[in-house]
Amino acid sequence: MNDKELPKKVQLKLDLMFDGIRYSDALAEAAEDAFPNFYPYRFAENEIDPTGKGKATIPYLMSIENGISTRIKGNGQSNWFVEGGKNKGYILKKDTDKQILEPLSFAPMPAWMQSVTNDGTPMSQTGISLHGDMAVINIAPACQYFLAEKENGVSMRCSFCAYGAPDQRSQQLGQVMEQTSLTEQAYARMKETLVEVIASQQVRHIYLVGGSMVDWEQEGQRFIELAREVQSINQHKIPVSCGSGAIPDHTIEQLYTEKLVDSVCFNLEVWSEPLFSTVCPGKHKFVGYDRWIAALEKAVSVFGKGRVYTAMVAGIELEEEYGLSPEQSIKIALQGAEDLCSKGIIPIYSLYWPVAGRNLPERFSILRQYFEQLNIGYAAIRKKYDVTIWDGFMCSCCAYMQLECDVDKFK
Repeated sequence: MNDKELPKKVQLKLDLMFDGIRYSDALAEAAEDAFPNFYPYRFAENEIDPTGKGKATIPYLMSIENGISTRIKGNGQSNWFVEGGKNKGYILKKDTDKQILEPLSFAPMPAWMQSVTNDGTPMSQTGISLHGDMAVINIAPACQYFLAEKENGVSMRCSFCAYGAPDQRSQQLGQVMEQTSLTEQAYARMKETLVEVIASQQVRHIYLVGGSMVDWEQEGQRFIELAREVQSINQHKIPVSCGSGAIPDHTIEQLYTEKLVDSVCFNLEVWSEPLFSTVCPGKHKFVGYDRWIAALEKAVSVFGKGRVYTAMVAGIELEEEYGLSPEQSIKIALQGAEDLCSKGIIPIYSLYWPVAGRNLPERFSILRQYFEQLNIGYAAIRKKYDVTIWDGFMCSCCAYMQLECDVDKFK
């Protein structure tokens, strides 16, 4: 790998993340058996629409060589498209390069997602979802920061997040905002589903996540309970990661001594206290930047090197309200990567999609350049500190909006 560029296979993934693929008969055929995309394909004004409906279901994830996975973005203006079919296989092609014939596969719809629990609840609605070969368990998705009192008219939720709002989904799961413990019914449904998930032999990682609580002590206890319930079924067959917010020292120690999880990921989201306080006002108010960093450092002392992570939202710094140039943004991000890795904390950078102006080419050009420079610089930092992402935590098959595992695979 050239230190100033990404490996070719990773560059291809980056192209697909930003350029997307346009609709084709082959993509429609793949969607018949694939895990469906949460965002349907929407036909452009002058694009040929064979459905006559203005939109169509497309697959969610596709994989290229060696299991490199990426989320599918529908884009009628893209030069990329899919040919082939179920019987002869699928091929990725590009209009401007007739030499690219990349074999493709699509994440299938698992059988268990079409089953129901003993009480008739669809297993797809029991709080377990898939990211490639990672099972994400989230039976308490609603975040208390959405309901916390505003300060100077500013919501306490993280500025990039719309997922954690209390809604029908959290009500269906039986989540009660004021209660630390989740209902026996919610756990029973989740565990019944988890039995089928493990039996499918398609999952290599389990990730525990949920909406944040304003009291980090309560959040820690919730994840202790959740991990116990998961391990009662998992029996340590598959590595489990705790994706809570920052939690107290004694809770970190309890997760380790009870062998409830194999790694932890307390999501800092952005580097530097000024950014943290504005991008994540609830996290800053109820936990605090320094205390968040301290929790990550404590986790390293308990779980050891290679088992402590923090998810970062790569590109949120570029939004105009934060007043940073692209050069300043990348400098801050790489400084964060350096400081975190020097402490044994491994950041994972997930690409941020801007809400406003998401279809403006100039916005995407700046974001792409930022994300590419970040991953090139971060690869050098990982090498400097001998940092390796443990494949029990994450791998290329599930890292569909991240590049670290792919970069390390092809370096």
